[in-house]
Amino acid sequence: MKIGVLAASSIASADAIAPVSAFAAVAYPEVDLQFHPQVSAKAGHFAGTDEMRADAFLEFANDPGIDAIWFLRGGYGSNRLLARVMPRLGAAARNKTYLGYSDVGFLLGALYARRIGRPVHGPMASDVRRRDGDQTVARSLGWMARRERVGLEPGLDGRPAAAFNLSILTAMIGTPWLPDLADHVLLIEDVGEPMYRFDRMLWQLANAPQLKGIAGIRMGALTDVVPNDPPWGEEPDAMVRRWCGEMGVPYLGRAEIGHTQSNRVVPFGIA
Repeated sequence: MKIGVLAASSIASADAIAPVSAFAAVAYPEVDLQFHPQVSAKAGHFAGTDEMRADAFLEFANDPGIDAIWFLRGGYGSNRLLARVMPRLGAAARNKTYLGYSDVGFLLGALYARRIGRPVHGPMASDVRRRDGDQTVARSLGWMARRERVGLEPGLDGRPAAAFNLSILTAMIGTPWLPDLADHVLLIEDVGEPMYRFDRMLWQLANAPQLKGIAGIRMGALTDVVPNDPPWGEEPDAMVRRWCGEMGVPYLGRAEIGHTQSNRVVPFGIA
């Protein structure tokens, strides 16, 4: 199986290439990781200019010899590619798995909205650098190469699901890139935000007409939380439950997703 690895957002994590390649060679010998030369590019904040990143994505997506695209890392910037790449995806792009999370949610959501390929929220190649990172990336490699279900988020119950970083999801609201998530269980997570911003994003989610009709919400990890000044005084579960009440959908509890070692795999739709 040939998996193309590229960086659609921030400057790539070059120090992850050797360890993730070594692990894949031993644990998944049927996998051939192909790193696009673009992963070494730099243009300010980004892993190359918008044009370079878009061209790398299109090259791999439209290559019938590549079975899946695995994103090296997130950061910020994949949203800047959507108008460039979505109209130019050909037949080969529709037969691939696309796997990542965080900022890559922009691409995953836009692909799912157009029913192109099989978008999957899951650990990226750079997650090999986490403590016990081999276990983390094994969930993604196992799903892409062997459809191993052991790495799936354990709460998936047969209903269609989708997982997003909440900051990315709320940024997509009101744009043509947000998919129709009616009847989906929505899994959310976030990183690096104070509680007041988390509450504000939940307000936006609860009041978005595009998200009416979802089946419920589950909350993943909130990591690297910025201290609130003054202290917020409300637990995250209570916040999500409160806004679910405003939205008229059930709060379905916690989920094993997020910017953590335990991040699990969530295929969009039905696993």
